[in-house]
Amino acid sequence: MPELPEIENYRVLLTERLAGDRITGTQVLQEKHLNVSAEEFDEALANRTIWFVERRGKHLLLHLDNGKRLLAQLHAGAALFYGQGEERPQSEAQIVIHLEKGSLYVAGMRQGFVHLLSVKETQQVLAELGPDPLDKRLTLEKFTQLFRKKRGALKAALADQQVISGIGSFYADEIAFAAAVRPDIKIPLIQEDAWQRLYEAMHVVLKDAAAKGGSIEQPLTIDDKLTGGYYTQRRVYERAGEACGTCGTPIEVVGTAARKAFVCPSCQPEQEES
Repeated sequence: MPELPEIENYRVLLTERLAGDRITGTQVLQEKHLNVSAEEFDEALANRTIWFVERRGKHLLLHLDNGKRLLAQLHAGAALFYGQGEERPQSEAQIVIHLEKGSLYVAGMRQGFVHLLSVKETQQVLAELGPDPLDKRLTLEKFTQLFRKKRGALKAALADQQVISGIGSFYADEIAFAAAVRPDIKIPLIQEDAWQRLYEAMHVVLKDAAAKGGSIEQPLTIDDKLTGGYYTQRRVYERAGEACGTCGTPIEVVGTAARKAFVCPSCQPEQEES
């Protein structure tokens, strides 16, 4: 599922292409991804102008000139494509938004949604999200307080959107590796210095991944060379059996309740309970 870096990459690239453009029509091939009928969706969007594009956690928000919002959450396998003329995405599109300068395709979506919402409805849907990892108001102290009542594994807590929004399985492993902390460590065992490393690693990993296009391998446009650039530079995620780039030790898979996690047993040694 696309996480913060992938959605942030989309936000930046789509802002350049969508902001100020007028919607001319829509095509809905799978209505189940909408919260309204295809007809209502088309009528509501026709002749509306997109003011700007925003990211909230793993969600993408298109702000329209009438105060309405298009809230999109993509799931595994889904990607966006922006094309002009005959340009089309590699995978089948479920929703297409036609604009004066091009078309935005939501493709490869088996789950996920694109909802047309009012300001109040948007606030209600996003109300339970935890703070954004890159919010400047999220200090180290506030970051550690988010996990104070947690007793489970670190990875599960990092990926809990009600604790902190935007991090999923991929970047939870990458952040834990960068901080030299086990993703399967129990929250109460994490020492103060490790919390600071996690806080710093979270900023470094997420910003670096977003700047390198995240991990979605499908380009946003036919000439997009950025999107997906971080995938080949990941340190541990889905690299089981491969050599750690830091120490050469084979990456291992460990279990964290219902989740699996990827670790370097040398760079991320287990901590014994005291």
